[in-house]
Amino acid sequence: MSWIGLSGQGRAWTCPRRVAATAPERHVLMPRGSIMIEIRVPPEERPQTLLYYRREHPWPGTISVQAMPGGGIVLVLDQGGEVFHTVLERRNDSRVDLLRVTFSWDSEARRGWLTVEQPGTDTVDTTETPPPPPFLMEDVFTLCHRPQLVTRDPDVIFHAVSEAVERVGPMPGLVAQVPVLTPQGYRRAGDLRLGDTVTTRNAGVVPVLARVTRRMPALGSFQPVRLRAPYFGLTRDLVVAPYQRMVIGGAEVEYIFGRQAGLIPALALGNGFAAVYEEGHDLVRYHQLLLPGHEPVISAEAELETLYVGRLRRRREFLQRTLLADVPPGLIPEHARAGLKILRPFEAITLAEARAA
Repeated sequence: MSWIGLSGQGRAWTCPRRVAATAPERHVLMPRGSIMIEIRVPPEERPQTLLYYRREHPWPGTISVQAMPGGGIVLVLDQGGEVFHTVLERRNDSRVDLLRVTFSWDSEARRGWLTVEQPGTDTVDTTETPPPPPFLMEDVFTLCHRPQLVTRDPDVIFHAVSEAVERVGPMPGLVAQVPVLTPQGYRRAGDLRLGDTVTTRNAGVVPVLARVTRRMPALGSFQPVRLRAPYFGLTRDLVVAPYQRMVIGGAEVEYIFGRQAGLIPALALGNGFAAVYEEGHDLVRYHQLLLPGHEPVISAEAELETLYVGRLRRRREFLQRTLLADVPPGLIPEHARAGLKILRPFEAITLAEARAA
């Protein structure tokens, strides 16, 4: 178990096996863990309180995460008078409408990291922090179940707490049951591994270099989306992450957009006739395949993008904080973008309507 609490989108949950029912039992330290916050970026530049909470018992403590105009993130922790402060300087990008902020700590190792990601892009800003103090399990309970004691900007979508130092960087986007075409026929994405091969439309049969997997809060940029058949040629429904992209081509794409092919993120179709968001899940496990040339796989007769790593293998220290940390370095390729247009929501809906007509 890693994720032990979450709050947002009308949901509040803590793991009963890890977060005790009574306050005295929750007065125990969390020597390591992570807090993840997803937030919508407002059109105007203003300071935002992503998370603020102060307690007095069993000893005074404060948690404060602020987003500043211009893009910087300020983190302040106070545990029993021990004050921890760090700033992540980053440049605000007006084209970005969603940010994911993750603070991870390992107090025993005297290390911490503050990271800001832009879901759906390759942009990651991160900094190592001064040695951080541990959290209390009582803090987790309050952050998830006592909203009256927590200050949070209305643009915050959710926050979640893990008892592990969570991975950052490229994320998977397929549930285990998604079928992937191989020379032996369709197999579940969650069953494929190093040494298997998959069948692609343009590159033929290619080897699987790795399969990465991660369990995540089923909220925000991780809330599952059901792509519905028969739209976009699907022969069955597929459940994927919002930023999982489908490769789409054909005469309509070339006529409407002047390109032979494009990419449609699942979120661009969410809550429409071609796709709907899945409700009622606290956590979801996603998988993704690492292929030599970032080739799309065939799933239910559609093409789905695989894990894109760019030149990540050159960033050796950061690589150890990603889902590729356990992949042998010799198996990690370098990827170049295919240069396909990423369709915006209204463009994706226009294309879906044209194909349904």
